[in-house]
Amino acid sequence: MGQGEKLPQGGSSKAGWVLLGAALLLAAGSIGFNIYQGSGGAGEPAAAASGDASIEQLRAAAEASTDDAGPWGDLAFAYFNQGQYDEAAAAYRRAVAIAPGEAVLWSALGETLVLASKREPLPAEALQAFEKALALDAEDPRARYFLAAKKDLDKDHEGAIAAWLDLLADSPQGAPWEADLVRTIEQVGQINKIDVAPRIAKAQEGRKPAMIAPGSGAVAGAGASDNLRGPTAADVAAAGAMKPSEQRTMAEGMVEQLEGRLAKEPANIDGWIMLMRSRMTLGEPAKAKAALDAAVKANPGAASRLREAAAQLGVT
Repeated sequence: MGQGEKLPQGGSSKAGWVLLGAALLLAAGSIGFNIYQGSGGAGEPAAAASGDASIEQLRAAAEASTDDAGPWGDLAFAYFNQGQYDEAAAAYRRAVAIAPGEAVLWSALGETLVLASKREPLPAEALQAFEKALALDAEDPRARYFLAAKKDLDKDHEGAIAAWLDLLADSPQGAPWEADLVRTIEQVGQINKIDVAPRIAKAQEGRKPAMIAPGSGAVAGAGASDNLRGPTAADVAAAGAMKPSEQRTMAEGMVEQLEGRLAKEPANIDGWIMLMRSRMTLGEPAKAKAALDAAVKANPGAASRLREAAAQLGVT
């Protein structure tokens, strides 16, 4: 689906609003995004799986896995990128069977089923997957997007636009799906003679800080080092083309860079707090505790603040 493809005149269809495509594979699933935004997000992405692994190697790794959804997610992602949606859906089904509590896997399954469908714009199984994703994570952008599309298909065009505008308002500035989301709202508004321009402008007001904000906004606060930044929008968009295991590798590289900066800037309290949060997001509580100990040693006068922040992050 090309991003410039238009909705058919006189109504909506899957060909009209499935514009986000692989960009939303990133939504709520990139651990790099979760680290620097401080999101609860999805669980830890899969480890292993070489970036050069073939489909056959990924399938072998998946079939050898009975208690880890990661290899099945990697296999599904590879099939999805090749446009083999039926095979991707089968792999995602295996992944959610192993990890039924992961919203991002359910919404990925839903999107894959939409793209695999030859007849129904939103097949029943896809809708169930999106509903399951939202039950687990009410902020899942992909599930929110497609359930709004269901309103559009049901001729509730105003309801669809309102839901998409809510999603836009909740999306960080520079989110990789932003441009396509705005385009969808504009197209559905134009077809149904609904003036959306002022509403888009209003939704843009007061949005979350850009992904390149110093210290990544709330994590580091206003006093963060000007040189301490999270991933740029381009970094996050690039992560959308990666398998989950590759996203984790990227995230680990970012954390290593942060550690290197803190070795040179040991007085940067916000940086230490970000490092602790990052380690907890990566599922490394022991390393988070080590970061706390190093931070207190380097900044004994800020020990109370550091320990309070650690306690809020679950660092013990």
